[in-house]
Amino acid sequence: MRKFLSLCFAATATAFITSQAFAWDYEGHRTVNQLALASLPGDFPAFVRTPEARERIAFLAGEPDRWRNISDLPLRHINPPDHFIDLEDIEDAGISLSQLIEFRYSFTVQLAAGRAAHPENFPAIDPEKNSDHTRELIGFLPWAISESYTKLKSEFSYLKTYEELGTPDEIANARANIVSLMGTMGHYVGDGAQPLHTTKNYNGWVGKNPKGYTTARTFHGWVDGGFLLKTGGISPAALVARLKPAAFLTPPSNAGGRDAMFVNVLNYLVAQHVKVEPLYQLEKSGDLNADAASFETGRTFLENQILIAGNMLGSLWLTAWREAPQDVYLHAQLLQRKGGSPTPAAKP
Repeated sequence: MRKFLSLCFAATATAFITSQAFAWDYEGHRTVNQLALASLPGDFPAFVRTPEARERIAFLAGEPDRWRNISDLPLRHINPPDHFIDLEDIEDAGISLSQLIEFRYSFTVQLAAGRAAHPENFPAIDPEKNSDHTRELIGFLPWAISESYTKLKSEFSYLKTYEELGTPDEIANARANIVSLMGTMGHYVGDGAQPLHTTKNYNGWVGKNPKGYTTARTFHGWVDGGFLLKTGGISPAALVARLKPAAFLTPPSNAGGRDAMFVNVLNYLVAQHVKVEPLYQLEKSGDLNADAASFETGRTFLENQILIAGNMLGSLWLTAWREAPQDVYLHAQLLQRKGGSPTPAAKP
């Protein structure tokens, strides 16, 4: 593992040593993207390893949160639901995870039918508090990640064609598009590794609470950043030593005919959801108290989640690159432009 890190991570080591992440807010998301870059194998396209590209990818980790800075209702309607999924509400709607459909808009129909069939499981919506029409939603995080993956796969597809037949400007633009998408999609993968982004108990326990977990409305912010900041921050350089290399994501055994990457993403989120209650237990036991002697237990838990996100993000990037097919239509168009093919291929 040390040899792998020394060979494949050398291009990003300096950036890790000179930067510190102090919260699982912007700095935490930035760290996830940096770790994902460090997890990539040496044969991954080199253009993402330039200092400019590394910084761009790291900076864009915070972009989806920056879109919260204005109050326009159309943006408030589409942006926040992409950051979470309340997995308990899927079952409350009478939908099993094996039935969860990979098509975002079909899922909204599926969810609406489930809410109508089980009104006892969903509180009435106050129209006065629903100006952005999101209260009837339970989050789109699996779709935000899997859709980003397919877009990245498309971008690698046409980049390969431009690198063969395109102009320098076309190649540069295609690469810039990839860097941009790699950066923004990292935010959602990072959100998925924060267990509170997978649950209706996202900011203090709600409903029946026999184990006496915290109901504080400051819990989410404390986990996202406050605790890590107060306990000294996180060193990306230290995390690299514990980072697993990115792996090609194969179709999961439970795909059941659905899109394989959607189910891979769903499995990732379900695995993080299992950690919701252990996270609340850490708070109850005092291990998320920055002044407690046992605070390292809480730090280790959150560091591991950031590492999981970095590995998953790198694996998604790697799989998109390796799975990207030839862009047949673009290839034919570029050949025709060069005079090498008199008859363009049919547009797919």
